[in-house]
Amino acid sequence: MTDYRKLFDLSGKTAVVLGAASGIGKASAEALADLGARVLCADRDRDGVEATAAGIRKMEGSAEAIVADAASAADIASLAAAARAKLARLDIAVTTPGLNIRKTILDYTEADLDRVVDLNVKGTVYFFQAFGRIMVDQGGGSLIACSSVRAVTIEPGLAVYGCTKAAISLLVKGFASEVGRSGVRVNAIAPSIAETALTAPFKERPDLHKLYAAHTVFNRWSTADEVASAVAFLASDAASYVSGSTLFVDGGWTAIDGPPTGLTQLTR
Repeated sequence: MTDYRKLFDLSGKTAVVLGAASGIGKASAEALADLGARVLCADRDRDGVEATAAGIRKMEGSAEAIVADAASAADIASLAAAARAKLARLDIAVTTPGLNIRKTILDYTEADLDRVVDLNVKGTVYFFQAFGRIMVDQGGGSLIACSSVRAVTIEPGLAVYGCTKAAISLLVKGFASEVGRSGVRVNAIAPSIAETALTAPFKERPDLHKLYAAHTVFNRWSTADEVASAVAFLASDAASYVSGSTLFVDGGWTAIDGPPTGLTQLTR
């Protein structure tokens, strides 16, 4: 009989998490470490990423911090080189950073476009290249990127951001098709709304906070650890036959056509 607990156990595994200073990246690093993985925590925010690694060690996990900018090909290459030097094998590589400049297409400047595309699209390609090479060479591994519900559902001012998140989902499919025969899995998560430091300003606007909560079937925002649990699944052997997929962790956002209205009770 299959030992299902062991499938989710990451003891002896190694991981890199880029974006580990805060939010979903921080929670992902903590989740992987809590399940037994040794984690290299990376972020451009030195203080934040060092605090994440220190917190993991305080809970008797294995972690260290590395400073790296997710939009920089050179930084990502250096991060991959550090992983090669420090780890005999790299089992898991996760990248979570993303940027949204909320403007209509008519208002977007070239500088705005470059910033969003450089991080969300180019950064993901750089990450896949650097860590994909390691995993192809060793004959296996799990790569995880971060898409969004905005890859499939949109509102004014989010078109550019949404198209970059749709691009990530397609990059996942394409790269999965290219490296699968080497035993490498490539997937993405697609969150909707999560309670993180980056979304904290929404709490200052209770009307907006409630509006977005109402887009989910649970009428609430997620916590970062709920999203990180999906990352941990995709990283684990429990997802050994999952590749080229985008896992929506959206509280049913994409299951319903906007907030329910006029629904007061269930009927048969």
